[in-house]
Amino acid sequence: MVWVTYHCPYCGAVTGVERDAYMNDKCVTREPLDGWTYADTTDDVEDGDGIRFVCLGDGARDGDATDATPPAGAMPAGEGGANDPRPDEDGCGRTFYLNYVKYADGTEVDHRTPDIDRPRFDFSP
Repeated sequence: MVWVTYHCPYCGAVTGVERDAYMNDKCVTREPLDGWTYADTTDDVEDGDGIRFVCLGDGARDGDATDATPPAGAMPAGEGGANDPRPDEDGCGRTFYLNYVKYADGTEVDHRTPDIDRPRFDFSP
């Protein structure tokens, strides 16, 4: 088992979970993906197609790297969010989702909605 951390796509607070290292992550999203099932962090996190997190922050354990001095030239943390992890922040309490790589019939399932019947704006008959 390994401790894996993720940052909240809303506020950037870092939270973590202990799980097997062989699991492959696909993405972290604000909304659940259609067709994916999710386990809570208090359940067996391998039972679903991903994990449902509630942003509580405190992703570091036992004084991990959050107490370290940032490397020379590092930019200060911004406002948090999808591209700005903030391990020093408390969580915002919102729900977000970790999605594992999922396979169907030996092919990886795409998490994006297919472009079927896209709206047309050419108004041609």
